[in-house]
Amino acid sequence: MRAGEELPPLEIDITRTLIVAGAIASRDYQDVHHDAELARQKGAPDIFMNILTTNGLVGRYITDHFGPTAVLRKVAIRLGAPNYPGDSMVLKGTVEEIEGDTATVKVIGANSIGRHVTGTVTVTVPGAGPGSRSGPRSGAGTAPGAERGAL
Repeated sequence: MRAGEELPPLEIDITRTLIVAGAIASRDYQDVHHDAELARQKGAPDIFMNILTTNGLVGRYITDHFGPTAVLRKVAIRLGAPNYPGDSMVLKGTVEEIEGDTATVKVIGANSIGRHVTGTVTVTVPGAGPGSRSGPRSGAGTAPGAERGAL
């Protein structure tokens, strides 16, 4: 790990299933996350992703990169442009600071309308430190389709 290191981007297809499943998994039953007609009545063009799903995807992005021993210490995100079905979001990250085996990573996720998420993640990688290799560990987090964020 080293300050300034850029993580490889991760493109995630934003599907209706991902939006609804993420809302259900996080017990967010707000109608704007599963009912397109009610979302339109409230001024949105369609259902949209909730913050907890975005938070999980940001966490996955970091742990996929740093490997199975990575421990998320803090995730602080802010939402911007909504994620609607049929779009995709590209997550990018840059290591901003290193202290021992802990890194602070700036994360940005953008879709076709703009920045969906911005924030920082603090992650500890036991045994890592300045100058150590921080790429994915022996296939960590890679499943068929994972390279494009298929869920």
